[in-house]
Amino acid sequence: FRRRQMEQLKKQQEEEAAKSKNENEDGEIKAHDDKTETVTMDDQRQKWEDLKKAINGTINRLNKTTIKDLIHSLFQNANLIRGKGLFAKSVIRAATTSPSYAPVYASLLAVVNTKLPEIGELVLVRSILTFRKSYARQDRSLTMSITNFIGCLFNQGLCHELLCLQLLTVLLDGDPTDDSVEVAVQLTKVVGMALSESSPAGIHAVMERFRNLLHDGSIGRRVEYKIEELMGVRKKRFRDYPALIEELDLVEREEQIMFEIGLDDEGLKKEEELDVFNFDENYMENENDWVAIQKEILGGDSDDEDGSDESDDEDTDDDDDDDSDDSDEDDEDGVLKQTPPTRQISKQIVTIQDMTEKDLINLRRKIYLTIMSSATFEECAHKLAKLDIPPGKEMELINMVIECCSQERTFLRYYGLIASRFCLLDQRWSGAFHEAFQDQYNTIHRLETNKLRNVAKLFAHLLHTDSLPWSCLSVIHLNEDETTSSSRIFLKILVQEMAEAIGIGGLVKRFETDDPETMEWYKEMFPKDNPRKTRYAINFFTSIGLGPLTDGLREHLKNAPKLIMMQAEAEARRKAIEDTQSDDSSSVSSTSSSSTSSMSSSSSSSTSSSSSYTSTSSSGYSSTSSSSDESSVSSRGRRRSKGSKRDKNRSGGRSRTQKKGRRDRSRSRSRSGSISAKKKGRTESEKSKRKRSSSLSSRSRSKESGSRRIDDMKRRTTKRSRRERSESTYSSRSESDDDRKVKHRKGKR
Repeated sequence: FRRRQMEQLKKQQEEEAAKSKNENEDGEIKAHDDKTETVTMDDQRQKWEDLKKAINGTINRLNKTTIKDLIHSLFQNANLIRGKGLFAKSVIRAATTSPSYAPVYASLLAVVNTKLPEIGELVLVRSILTFRKSYARQDRSLTMSITNFIGCLFNQGLCHELLCLQLLTVLLDGDPTDDSVEVAVQLTKVVGMALSESSPAGIHAVMERFRNLLHDGSIGRRVEYKIEELMGVRKKRFRDYPALIEELDLVEREEQIMFEIGLDDEGLKKEEELDVFNFDENYMENENDWVAIQKEILGGDSDDEDGSDESDDEDTDDDDDDDSDDSDEDDEDGVLKQTPPTRQISKQIVTIQDMTEKDLINLRRKIYLTIMSSATFEECAHKLAKLDIPPGKEMELINMVIECCSQERTFLRYYGLIASRFCLLDQRWSGAFHEAFQDQYNTIHRLETNKLRNVAKLFAHLLHTDSLPWSCLSVIHLNEDETTSSSRIFLKILVQEMAEAIGIGGLVKRFETDDPETMEWYKEMFPKDNPRKTRYAINFFTSIGLGPLTDGLREHLKNAPKLIMMQAEAEARRKAIEDTQSDDSSSVSSTSSSSTSSMSSSSSSSTSSSSSYTSTSSSGYSSTSSSSDESSVSSRGRRRSKGSKRDKNRSGGRSRTQKKGRRDRSRSRSRSGSISAKKKGRTESEKSKRKRSSSLSSRSRSKESGSRRIDDMKRRTTKRSRRERSESTYSSRSESDDDRKVKHRKGKR
């Protein structure tokens, strides 16, 4: 190809020389133009050769210790935009010929990719095409080396994990050969650590495939040993095969650009024309663009070699100019050495605020991917703790955990264990979950039923494991006015889950406590300030099957009237004491003496009235008792006379005795009616007396209450004696009737 280009150039030169001979007037100008064109062509070719040497020399001298210096010199001495084909070809050739240095070349490419992504994409595309070609040819050495290099690119973050999984699938699918299994084992060792973090399910599936091959026995003994060795490496979690070494970890993950290119993507081009020299008509413009990019990459520390080369081409004889240029460059270097302090001051003064919230979006993405890709809750909590979430951003993690939990069809204990682990990890997480409980309860009406159930079960898990303090329940106000249907469903599921976990007895002990601080937490959940709210809480917990929680509320509701009366009496006493104290302090000594005399007279009158009342009542009771005794004696005499007559006239018949029994019953009813009328009269008189006594002063009330107690005692004793007498008369009467019946029967016989 180069020979053809040279022959074409010679032909062009000969034609131009012939044209110059024919045209005499413009011959000198045309000859000069031909000379400049040939110089430009030669100059570009020479630059191309120098570029190739610089790239190849840098890559050949590359290792762990010299990588930083050589990267700087590579950007300084080579135009990578023009020579990206040379760079890609040289890197792939070096990685395939010396696989042990593949991590070093991948690290170099990772640095270049952050500045020039088109170079990284070109190297990755050529690597994929090389793998296709070598796999089709069944070239074991080339396939192993290129897959090793692709694995190193994955460890550096240049390609997606899907590409590695596709490679392993192609190598292990169907009926694999010993060579393909060996290549897959080597690739798994390289990408195992990074792949277990990004896709644990994928690495698990690959290891299961290896285990199946090992059990089938369709591969050679040597490859079986390699698979067993891989199993041991995986048990150690690939500690012997780290993804990145400290010397080669030169790029932050946030700055790296990842290419999502698959193994079966169509339209991948190798672009081999970039590996060969081509004449560039806009050479100077492209060189100037590269100089600008070079200054941006290196930060203005590089020397302007292109400008010095142009000066040498124009005037090579002016040595003084070169010396002056060198001195100017030295002066500029001196100025640059003095300027950094001013730059540091400007950096301290100027603050840039990212209003796009790109960091926040990246943080949310990392949290979500970590939660969804972790195999166990311990792994997830460990990874989330390593994210170093700054203070003030705790709610991002908590909201993401709650959101992921609510999106599930049923509640997964996985999310509850993650949340409890963070609550126990640090106090700031516990306070953040406390705040999240308040927010979720206040906005619970926005959630659907399934989401509401999952969120309630999540917080129930935190409460019954004591990961979250129970003081968060102070937010719940259980009454008809401050609750909605959603909040009641939330509370129902929350309390039922807690009762199921710790038992109804344990839950009752937690709620019925004597600690005043904890009682304040549940004050609004079990309200006692209003009977209406108390009844509502009792009905709510009883309807959801948690009636034992309402025993305290029922007892309080039963004793509520007594408590209200006691409070009212205490308030009245307090007011009376305050009134008496104010009267005593405001009155004069003369008025106080007169008031005391009047009080004594009123007390004496009250005592006399009370004594008269007691005397009248006692006399009334004595008269009634005497009359009742007389009536009972007369009734006994009548019964005896009648009994004697019945004994004499036994042959009178049964009808007469029945009539007499009816008369006796009617008499007893009339007596009981008279007694009840007397009782009613007494109760009415007592009520009237009580009404009269209510108008007396406070001191007379106390005396009247004492006399009233005496009257009550007397009244009770009279009632008891009356009841005993009536019972004795009834029993004697029944006995006499029975005797008569027996005698009558004997007479008949």
